[in-house]
Amino acid sequence: MGQRTRCRPALLVVAACLATPADAAERPWQGMTTPSVTELAAHFAAPPTEYGMTFYWGWDGPVTEEVIARDLDTFRALGVRTVTLEPGYEMPSAYLSPGWFEQVQLAVEHARRRGMHVWLVDEGKYPSGFAGGKFSSERPDLRMQGLVVAERLKLEGGATLARALPPETLSAVAVELGTQANQIVPVERGALRWTAPPGSWEILLVQHQFRTAQTRSVSDPTRAKTDKNSLCDYLNPAATRQFLDFTHARYEKYVGAEFGKTILGFRGDEPDFAHVPWTTGLPGEFEKRKGYDIRPYLASFFAPRLTEAQQRAKADYWDVWSDLFRENFFRIQADWCARRGLEYLVHLNHEDQMTALVRSEGDFFKDMRYVQLPGIDAIWNQIWPGTLADFPKYASSAAHLFGRPRAFTESFAAYRTAPDVRQARWVLDHQLVRGINMVEVMFVPASSRGASGLSGWLGSSEFPSVADYVNRASYLLSQGRPTARIALYHPTSSLWLGDEAANHSTLAIARELLEQQRDFDFVDEQALSSLLRLEGGSLRNRSEQGYAAVLLPRTTAISRAALDRLRAFAKAGGRVIVLGPGPSLVVERTFLDAPAPPGLPFVLREESGQLTARVLSALPVPDVAFDRPCPAVKYLHRRWRDGELYFFFNESDERQARTAVLVGGGRAQLWDASAGTVSEMAAEPAGEGTVRLSLDLAPYEARFVVLSDAGGEKLPARAHLSARAADVPPEAPWTTPPNKGRTP
Repeated sequence: MGQRTRCRPALLVVAACLATPADAAERPWQGMTTPSVTELAAHFAAPPTEYGMTFYWGWDGPVTEEVIARDLDTFRALGVRTVTLEPGYEMPSAYLSPGWFEQVQLAVEHARRRGMHVWLVDEGKYPSGFAGGKFSSERPDLRMQGLVVAERLKLEGGATLARALPPETLSAVAVELGTQANQIVPVERGALRWTAPPGSWEILLVQHQFRTAQTRSVSDPTRAKTDKNSLCDYLNPAATRQFLDFTHARYEKYVGAEFGKTILGFRGDEPDFAHVPWTTGLPGEFEKRKGYDIRPYLASFFAPRLTEAQQRAKADYWDVWSDLFRENFFRIQADWCARRGLEYLVHLNHEDQMTALVRSEGDFFKDMRYVQLPGIDAIWNQIWPGTLADFPKYASSAAHLFGRPRAFTESFAAYRTAPDVRQARWVLDHQLVRGINMVEVMFVPASSRGASGLSGWLGSSEFPSVADYVNRASYLLSQGRPTARIALYHPTSSLWLGDEAANHSTLAIARELLEQQRDFDFVDEQALSSLLRLEGGSLRNRSEQGYAAVLLPRTTAISRAALDRLRAFAKAGGRVIVLGPGPSLVVERTFLDAPAPPGLPFVLREESGQLTARVLSALPVPDVAFDRPCPAVKYLHRRWRDGELYFFFNESDERQARTAVLVGGGRAQLWDASAGTVSEMAAEPAGEGTVRLSLDLAPYEARFVVLSDAGGEKLPARAHLSARAADVPPEAPWTTPPNKGRTP
């Protein structure tokens, strides 16, 4: 494109300051809704496109208008009416150049004319936050910072080390090489003087430096992941605002008229740290929050074996920087989007390995607190037939806690065993039944080859039926309110203290709950202490969902505020159940001086850490009860205005036939998300407020069951094309310069 000019679509030349996003009432997908069965039935066969599957549309090579139009037409014919537009390599115009934005403008207009929607990836590859290299080239002062071991010095017992230190040296620690014991070495007035006790010692000098996690950038022709293009300082609000100015604000200039309309929001990807995070002014911020100087402890974080005091100080440090990450990176972007009628969706790194996630991103639930559409990614075949993984519950739990209607998955990137249609459907149903209700399919490249070259399951003749199924399933599972009444405390602070067994305990309990049809949400420390409100014997989240029981897995630490809330909850009639060792620390202002807890007479203890019969009897009456155990069948329950939606999934390769008693009333209906039809099911009352029916699930079968006295009209099956495109106007003429799509 270069210096070439082009005719701009008339709709999109409106200045951003004059663009007004659609009224929030016209964007029901952004808020909790409780529609009626009749309303949902009317849209079931062809649901609103905002809820549907999206293709992660990567632009590589000479992406011309012809390619854009062909791809969008292909996607629409396949049943995919939303794209997530990702910058790619070897584009005619450089990322973030005027030519780039003009090409995006062109794509948005083509999508608008087809009744399609667009998510904008916020970065030129990943992770989010380096603005295609602009922080390194234009704002090096706002680059990411970290703590690093700058020097290692050997010293034998009895020897004295005395030296002046550069101003960036913050802390020192001496490690005895035999025992691995350590001592903090004082750094005073920019100098170090220390005499080694008996033994062989290594002194670690720790500095703050500009250090970045590696990035993969469209501006790097090698396509390698390197530290050449630095991420911004996530902990500094000025850096995040500069990121928005480099990226989002320029999109607003070109396509802001379609914010909240054709453009649904901005998509972030895996923001994380590769080094212990640092930002200018952090010591002062830490002391304001915690009341002591953290600098003497910093070097000890790099020692092979920390003392208890050092581990507690490290937990305090993680508490502070994760707060800054939430407030100064995620919240600023979410607020920017909200003011423009957009949503911010993002997933982190290592959701399947929470101990790794807390090292690089601090706290999953803090990070997601203000994000409008929390997510996870399923890559590397982490989720696969026969391989169960419950981490999608993190995203859906965050959505439920913070009053968000949807949670998303990025799926199928780096699947080294590529799925066929049946396997892909299994991967998706596995996540849907754990509360995911927006599906982003990776990776659909746009290039001179075009989408017509789709391979694998995406190119199968069966794919349109899968797209129809996912669109309808996502729509149904985004409506109404979640109903799980069990909260499983997520012990992030215990992981900060090095208690990896707490993570194993949490995951084991989660798996057992799901296998016994006891749905739950993970509940984090901040939600428990400050977000959930006590109403009678329930703790209510922002989705107006009430928890009647809170389970504590193995937990090292809990805040005083959370403990006080649990005590009040128990007094009001709620159940607090401790599975395994209870907390040994109660944190008020700091972990460093946290005392042991007082007696906890209000809790039910189960030392084995198992869901024994005694524990199960103390939990709320389940929404689903089978006539005999069935670990392979998972379910999800959402409540509509006048009906109950149940989604069942048989994860096994064997038929599962059970008699089920479900909470709800009225007649039972089978809502077939593949065909878009509703039919009656045989059912009978099973007691007050419950229904009994037979559930016969073939291997890998999923089924939607609705209980209601309302609605009930049978919907006709529609042809794939008419169900997807009947409301789309014909393509209007398009005028472009003669040299459009050619490299100058």
